[in-house]
Amino acid sequence: MAYPANYKYTKEHEWISVEGTTGTVGITDYAQSSLGDIVFVELPKVGDVLEAGKTFGSVESVKAVSDLYAPVSGTVTAINEELKDAPERVNADANATWMLKLELKDATELDKLLSAADYEKFVSEETGH
Repeated sequence: MAYPANYKYTKEHEWISVEGTTGTVGITDYAQSSLGDIVFVELPKVGDVLEAGKTFGSVESVKAVSDLYAPVSGTVTAINEELKDAPERVNADANATWMLKLELKDATELDKLLSAADYEKFVSEETGH
């Protein structure tokens, strides 16, 4: 699976795409394939303040519940309401299915995240493939 080069990635398997001061966050294709069929997504509320590296919600699959971690700090400006009724959209296309949008608090936090190539290397080291 190719990871979009314009995204930044966390070692907890979230991605962020940034336009101006707005970040769009989701989970990677590797994360959704590891989880299996996603049955529920718990997201924060609009207006919540997230801190980089801290949990902001969870994804529940038929196998497990997995925490979601904020790639950067910021204030939630939107959540993907469609995931309440159709969490399986994440399985269908994780790279295009966003979970939340936030206003970045500090754009320099993006420098701590992985590039697509670095993330792909990290996943291959983690899985041994």
